Amino acid sequence: MDRISRRSQGLEGVRFGDHRISSLIFADDVVLLAPSSLDLQHALGHFAAECEAAGMRVSTSKSEAMVLDRKKVACTLQVGGEVLPQVEEFKYLRVLFTSEGRMDCEFDRRIGAAAAVMRSMYRSVVVKKELSRKAKLSIYQSIYVPTLTYGHELWVMTERVRSRIQAAEMSFLRRVAGRSLRDRVRSSVTREELGVEPLLLHIERGQLRWLRHLFRMPPGRLPGEVFRACPTGKRPRGRPRTRWRDYVSRLAWECLGVPPEELEEVSGEREVWAFLLRLLPLRPGSR
Repeated sequence: MDRISRRSQGLEGVRFGDHRISSLIFADDVVLLAPSSLDLQHALGHFAAECEAAGMRVSTSKSEAMVLDRKKVACTLQVGGEVLPQVEEFKYLRVLFTSEGRMDCEFDRRIGAAAAVMRSMYRSVVVKKELSRKAKLSIYQSIYVPTLTYGHELWVMTERVRSRIQAAEMSFLRRVAGRSLRDRVRSSVTREELGVEPLLLHIERGQLRWLRHLFRMPPGRLPGEVFRACPTGKRPRGRPRTRWRDYVSRLAWECLGVPPEELEEVSGEREVWAFLLRLLPLRPGSR
């Protein structure tokens, strides 16, 4: 697939700072990127031709077109005479992407998936008296938490999202502790009794750990290059959306006391950064 992608690359691709990104590939899952529907059709034609030359073909039943824009823009793509459906959202590597570039629907999916997990093992695990708390918490850590927090390293945690994550977390833990909201016991007391770290700390520690990986990536690694790039163009009118880099820089400043201009230097010290992450405090306002 890498060879097919290299041979089919042309001038198409989305410019991000000084970089041009034409495709994303994971195994046989491919995303083609272009600044216009005409360029994308051209790239798709080249890609489909290279696939056929290698004895493969593009599955039109599993392929979709989407335009990243706050306004609705038509994009008609064809492969072998078949028109690909245009969608407002699609999943790639288990993460939901929307045409408006928002993460709200992905948060809804993660919380919904976690709720489905809890429902599926509610009687057999969560409230089963014959099962020890240790076993229940082991299942919580190995199944429930990964389902709820998949892809959390790149989340921008607004107060609303933080509140929803805490609610989903405590929905499971209260039942393990044999409590309900009517008991009016603080979440921190329940966590301390169960010996469980706040889930928000787990998320924020993972985000800061990923930040260090980005700083340490050598030239040529796409995640690091995109992180360092300075996109051109103007932001639309109104309150701008928070960029992940701004969010995580503020997180490091507020929780670790590391100013943005020193982030790269401090995160480069592995033992120092690991020590700071172990001491990461819970942000004000968390329950």
